[in-house]
Amino acid sequence: MHRQKEYTRSDLSRIATMVMKEHGLEPDFSGDCHDQLSLLNEPGEDRDPHIQDLTELLWCSLDNDDSQDLDQLTACSDIGNGKHKIFIAIADVDALIKKGSPIDQHAKLNTASVYTSARIFPMLPEKLSTNLTSLNLNETRLALVTEIIVGQHGEMIGSTIYRAKVRNKAKLAYDAVSAWIETKESMPAAIACVPGMDKQIEMQDSVAQQLREKRYSAGSLHLQIFQPKAIFEGERIIGIAEQIQNRGRQLIEELMIATNESTARFLLNKGIPSLRRVVRSPDRWLRIVELAKRYGESLPDEADSRALSEFLAKQNRLDPIRFPDLSLIVVKLMGPGEYVLEQPGSTPIGHFGLAVQDYMHSTAPNRRYPDLITLRMIKQALNNATSPYDHQELHALAIHCTTQEDAIRKVERRVRKSEAALFLEPYIGKDFDGIITGITPNYGWVRIFNPPAEGMLLKLPRDCVIGNKLRVKLVSTDVDLGHINFMIA
Repeated sequence: MHRQKEYTRSDLSRIATMVMKEHGLEPDFSGDCHDQLSLLNEPGEDRDPHIQDLTELLWCSLDNDDSQDLDQLTACSDIGNGKHKIFIAIADVDALIKKGSPIDQHAKLNTASVYTSARIFPMLPEKLSTNLTSLNLNETRLALVTEIIVGQHGEMIGSTIYRAKVRNKAKLAYDAVSAWIETKESMPAAIACVPGMDKQIEMQDSVAQQLREKRYSAGSLHLQIFQPKAIFEGERIIGIAEQIQNRGRQLIEELMIATNESTARFLLNKGIPSLRRVVRSPDRWLRIVELAKRYGESLPDEADSRALSEFLAKQNRLDPIRFPDLSLIVVKLMGPGEYVLEQPGSTPIGHFGLAVQDYMHSTAPNRRYPDLITLRMIKQALNNATSPYDHQELHALAIHCTTQEDAIRKVERRVRKSEAALFLEPYIGKDFDGIITGITPNYGWVRIFNPPAEGMLLKLPRDCVIGNKLRVKLVSTDVDLGHINFMIA
């Protein structure tokens, strides 16, 4: 089939920019932002004598291979009797970006960095997020440090928060670290060249797995969402890869969840209202009960995260191929996460998916605005100063951040579809193995395995049900609209 236009990465960038604007997000920084940025040429400084010097700790960053906006560093020490002390340093973005400044206003509008494979739309200019406010390798930076004591069974015994100077000793990537942790072969050079870093990572991994086990035993949900990502070589798309949940990602996930719980409790204990991250107990729980019945499992009539967690873990073991689709159905029935203002003394809504009561976002102030809000509130609380945000402002920000998060989710999903359409264009007429993920009266949805992509299934057979494996033929794509259409082969 003759192609009318040769699409490239630049076209996807153009599409992403257009979709950003459609959803009320600002793809570019204003002239005022650039004026402010031109005055910022050094990392944040603060001569407060209470700021500790922790630059000698074996700090490391662990992130995606291509990540340059480093929000957090981690370190760990064995304090005996099976206990460990974990240190999580969060970049002090507020040291350079003050509330109400032009760059802050841009960050407040978008509320987060938007990640598409063709173009990243950073919440903060890259001069900041990948340099001056990033916890870069071998650079001394101001940070907010959360120190947590973890018991031998993964229980959090206590935590403290303070300001400190830190220095990244090793810039590590998830996949390489995971491969080494799981096989003990091919140690990443960034670990090998820092004496003691190998033991440090092993210790952090061990503590993270204890925290993870404790979390799941409390009822935290095991979910696996389908998230393919386009791979480019220059302007040309060369593949689509699915993000694998591995030990490196688990290490950071667990230490960040522990930090988010600790910061929420810190503000609660100080009697300060805070911007919480919540997932409500599902209103549509009975539909989740019905879903489980289709798998021959029974769940209690009242929402129970531990029972749901056990059901999901079992299904993942029994049928890993279909598990991402089951996960997506459960996520939709639970409803999305949201930001709310919570007052000390009020009954916390909690986070049903993580099975915790006190939770907030605090670990990514370069990438997420709620985390920058929390950073500012904690810094003021440490000085026993008035909160920089009043109740009315926090309530409005909670609604705004929730709204924009939904918009960002739609942008990223829409651009992923265009990426997949571009990659699949040369394969029109080819057959693929797939699985039915959705059915409407007139058509269905299918997820193909290789490459990992989703599209519409035209002319649905009468006997087809969600979860059926089948062979499909790719019949058309539309890169601009993000459409991929299949027929039964």
